[in-house]
Amino acid sequence: MATSSPRPRASEEKAKPSVFWPLAAIVVPLVSLIARVEIIDGEKLPREGPYVLAPSHSTEFDPLIVALAVWRMGRAPRFMAKESLFKVPVLGWALRATGMVPVARSSSASAARQTIAASELLVEHGRGVIVYPEGTLTRDPDLWPMRGKTGAVRLALADGIPLIPMAHWGAQDILPRYGKLSLWPLRRHVQVIVGDPVDLSEWSGKQAQPAALVAGTDRLMNDIAQLLSQLRGKPAPEKRWNPAEHGQRETGRLEP
Repeated sequence: MATSSPRPRASEEKAKPSVFWPLAAIVVPLVSLIARVEIIDGEKLPREGPYVLAPSHSTEFDPLIVALAVWRMGRAPRFMAKESLFKVPVLGWALRATGMVPVARSSSASAARQTIAASELLVEHGRGVIVYPEGTLTRDPDLWPMRGKTGAVRLALADGIPLIPMAHWGAQDILPRYGKLSLWPLRRHVQVIVGDPVDLSEWSGKQAQPAALVAGTDRLMNDIAQLLSQLRGKPAPEKRWNPAEHGQRETGRLEP
């Protein structure tokens, strides 16, 4: 049975002064006013060294929940971000200053090179990165994780980085998927649960093989679904939702 985790000591990464501290001084109290975040099994997030954290994604609000949880677990929350955002004045500077990782979408070859470079950078600096494996908000009508994209697994396999699944529940009551923000009542209960590293050993060294990436991603999404099942107290669907089978686009805003 999952249990709430004690607050861990800050990692060396978080202990060092950085641009994260003034941002945290604003974001942490604000998000904590809106949501009462309970972290379950937070000790499973590595306290030092690189990692790839793969959360579920059901509302535009959950990146703030994930960032707060990662900060409270002693690490600096760094996300994969579209490389085009790095070219935006001011925003691009902030992304670079906080060590966010650009992700290329122009071509598979470009994306592969970018993944290898990002992986090497994470290992070199001992940083973690947060990657939403679904790539967008889940299309599943009941908010279960849908079919994932292979980026998180590719990144983890490139340098043998631990791939950590995460799920959360409750943020959708604050901001429903493509809905309106609801701030009252304040401090709604949101649970975040961290899982054991995904076992990718059978695909080690096969990050260039599409079949290995798909199989590893299926395992990752199943692990995330099982974590969410623990929070919701109901079994997850055996099969992940596939937007293509339902005439839905896999990126962009979901049309009603």
